Formats: sequence, C-alpha cells, structure tokens
Amino acid sequence: MTQTTDDPAAAELEQKQILKKYLQETREALVWKLEGLTEKQARWPLVPSGNNLLGIVKHCANIEIGYFGSCFGREWPDPAELVSEAVLEEDPQADWYATADESVASVVDLYRRAWVFCDETIDTLPLSAPGHVPWWRAGDVTLFRLIVHVTDEIARHAGHADILRELTDESVGLYADNTNIPDLGAGGSAAYVEKLKKLAEQAGD
Repeated sequence: MTQTTDDPAAAELEQKQILKKYLQETREALVWKLEGLTEKQARWPLVPSGNNLLGIVKHCANIEIGYFGSCFGREWPDPAELVSEAVLEEDPQADWYATADESVASVVDLYRRAWVFCDETIDTLPLSAPGHVPWWRAGDVTLFRLIVHVTDEIARHAGHADILRELTDESVGLYADNTNIPDLGAGGSAAYVEKLKKLAEQAGD
C-alpha cells in the first residue's frame, strides 16, 4: 500500500476508499447479472456442478457476512437469515441455492444489507485490526488481508456469473452502461465463434 500523504490517518482513509471502490464495483457487477431474469432462470443450473446465478449471490452474501462479521466479533442481527454451520453439515451446498421460501428480491435484499453491515466493519476498524478466521488453518488475519481476500473471491464468482448469464440469454458485459465488449456488427459474433472453431479444428486433439 503506497501512502500519498504524510498523515497516516489520511493515508489509511485513502487506502480504504480504494479497497472499498473495487469491492463495491465487483458486488454491483454480480448483482446486475440477475436483472431481468425470472425466478426460474435465476435458479436454473447450467453446468454439471449445479452452479446457478441466484445461488452465487446467496453464497457471496453469506461469506461476506462471515468474514466481516464473526471474524471480527460482530454478529448478524438475524442469524436465521443465514445458512448456519448446522445446516451446512447436513447439506454442504445449502448456501449455493435459493430455497422455495426465498426469491430473487429477497436474496438481493440480503446481499445489499450485507454490504452495509460489512462496510461498517471496514469503516470502523483500522486496516491492521486483527481478526480470526476459524475455518482457515492459519486463522489470524488483518482486516486489510480479508478485504483483499473477499474482493478476490467475489470477483471470481462474478466471473462465474458472467458465463452463466451468457448461457441463460446470451447477455454479456461488464456493467449495464459499459459492456466492455467490442461491437462486431451484424453477424460479427457468429463469425468470430466460427473463426475460433476453425482454429481449434486446426489445432487438433
């Protein structure tokens, strides 16, 4: 972390703002992948692992609350909203899918409330604040390390969501107002895919 000021408090604030910016952008990108989908589409498993869009968001809500909550001695106000360790012992995949009682709106609402809860930890504690992750072999960590870890994990799942959304309705893109995908024109995407297939054929088995 590079300090741009001689004031340690100001430098830490600047570092937090940068870390929170990238974390929040990744959160928003993930939630955006659910927009416009039906309850069935959001839940539908499109790969052999069973990965599904709504399940990814539910998982991310639970992990963020765990890392920025109990790891720093803060408990979520309503534990019944989360997937407990007892439930996970019976069903290790329980945080990877929405139940019949949950909806796209309720899972997204949980995740958005999780952002507020988790950001309170980041805003209140110094980056050097000690935390403990009981499910890690070396469980003692700092807040700084966990912000980086969580951002990395959410970004990985946002990548999963990119692929699942494209498999659902061919929608692609980084943000709603910036797809970050070049405009290949009418028929351009199909031609590009055919080009890749020919290259793969030439490479052989």
